Amino acid sequence: MLPWFENQFPIYLAPMAGVTDVTFRTLCKELGADVMVTEFVSAEGILQADHRTRKYTTFHDEQRPLGIQLFGADGTRMGEAAKKIIDWKQPDFIDLNFGCPVNKVVSKNGGSSLLRDCPLLADTAEKIVQAVGDQVPVTGKIRIGWDTNSVNGPEVCTLLENCGIQAVAIHGRTRSQGYRGEADWEVIDACAQTVKIPVIGNGDIDSAETLQHRKESTAVNGVMIGRAAMQNPWIFAEAKHFLTHGEVPPKPSVQERWRFVIRHCRLAVASDRYGDEKHTLMAMRSRLMTYCKGFPGAKPLRQALSQVKSIADVEEIAAGSHKLSP
Repeated sequence: MLPWFENQFPIYLAPMAGVTDVTFRTLCKELGADVMVTEFVSAEGILQADHRTRKYTTFHDEQRPLGIQLFGADGTRMGEAAKKIIDWKQPDFIDLNFGCPVNKVVSKNGGSSLLRDCPLLADTAEKIVQAVGDQVPVTGKIRIGWDTNSVNGPEVCTLLENCGIQAVAIHGRTRSQGYRGEADWEVIDACAQTVKIPVIGNGDIDSAETLQHRKESTAVNGVMIGRAAMQNPWIFAEAKHFLTHGEVPPKPSVQERWRFVIRHCRLAVASDRYGDEKHTLMAMRSRLMTYCKGFPGAKPLRQALSQVKSIADVEEIAAGSHKLSP
């Protein structure tokens, strides 16, 4: 068994393109996330030594255990890419993206498109395990199926287990759903009861109470939190406290939230991931707007944050809106 499952119920930060970069992972780790997975990275991009692709694999040792997530549809090529990643970065595991619903990934037979072709999915997984499984564990992330007429999560989990995949994270929606509707935790539970490897449930976990309910009512071995963490990264600390003490801790104050937001901005600029300060803050605008949901005067705040170009702009908005000195 993977060591982070031994006598534990790990809480994963879900991989989200454009969101779970090295800076955001650092912050979520501090707040209590147990396991990290990078944004997905193209196997072909890795093989071409593309600098823009390679930066997605950056992480700090403090973020371990951490996996780097690959997408593609050619198991041999993905295996070669995984070897390169291991040589560069030495991650704790390689994660395979069989769940992404985005058209530009699906159109290249990557992500969730493989759920329609189980033989190809199995061949892809098996070749990657053969390539690097003796060096690091290989895990996978799937959806419960392509659409409502082809929900095959338990079957896919069995295939992956037989290929040597050591854990599977399951988003409880089909590819055709995208992020609409509710996650189907009955199918996630069925998957967890079908295989012996750890299953991580993902979908609609937006509070400590919901996490506890899924832990108690299903057979999953851990959970993965995605979109809820974008607005409320404190959910990791809240969940840890609730699981340990049976009560939800006080919510962070608006002032605490603003301090977190400003720190995120500073760390992002220091990381140089998006370029200079101006380009970093422009790239972060949508993230900042998400953070302020639920703040007093959220609408004008979002309008102001949609135009920031510097940390000073964010500090001024924080100080002016909530009388908080940065």
